[in-house]
Amino acid sequence: MKRTLLSWALAGAALLLAPAAVLAQTDTTARPAPAKPQLNTAPPAAPVPATPPPAPQREYEARPAVPVPPPPPVDEPLPTQTRPNRDSPSGLEFPAGSRASEQPKPLRKYFLYANFGLGYNGSQAYGSQFSASIAPAIGYRINERLAVGPGLSYAFNNYSIPDRFRPAGTPSSYQTNNIGLKGFAQFIFYKDFFVHGEYEVTRAEVLFQDQNTGAFSTGKITVNTPLAGLGYRSRFSDRAAADIVVLYNFNDGLDDIYGQPVIRFSFLFDLK
Repeated sequence: MKRTLLSWALAGAALLLAPAAVLAQTDTTARPAPAKPQLNTAPPAAPVPATPPPAPQREYEARPAVPVPPPPPVDEPLPTQTRPNRDSPSGLEFPAGSRASEQPKPLRKYFLYANFGLGYNGSQAYGSQFSASIAPAIGYRINERLAVGPGLSYAFNNYSIPDRFRPAGTPSSYQTNNIGLKGFAQFIFYKDFFVHGEYEVTRAEVLFQDQNTGAFSTGKITVNTPLAGLGYRSRFSDRAAADIVVLYNFNDGLDDIYGQPVIRFSFLFDLK
């Protein structure tokens, strides 16, 4: 009897343990083997910058809208432009005074000034007088308008004596030579027009007439000759020019070494 009960007990225990063993075997075969731990060999990632806090919002005052002027018409040039032309194909113009030709030039103080003069005078006492002169000088500019300077002068004169004014047998013409010193001054009063004045002191050979016989002769004396008049200057370049000057001879007498009026052609050359 005891053996029968023990057999029934063992059989019941076996029936209870069989499903659990089957389940355990099934779970072991279905579940994958655990993975081996792997080392992290990737480079470290860049740190994520911290997000700055938002800037505080400023409160702005409401302002009235400023009207914007309309653009100029397309067919009208801008204020700094001109219409294209032969001298400016692009229509662009430099500001006034920016060109090299418009820049102020340095004042050249010294210049050479030489003139060639002609004169003619008629007199009831001895007929007619023709004169030719040359006078080199050195000028000095005090400023842009005023210039002064010293110089030398030479004058040649030819006197023609009509027959009714000379005794028979005397020459009908006389030639004289005169050398002297002078000083001149010029003042430009309008563009290229100027006032010219000079004073000459000359050791002159002049014509004399004997009051008793009426015969003519020449002799040397010192003659002072003031001259003044107007002139016009024509420039060849920034350093060379030519003048034409018409002067009145204030020594208009028998001892005069120039005619009336005196016309001079002068050449000017600026020095460094």
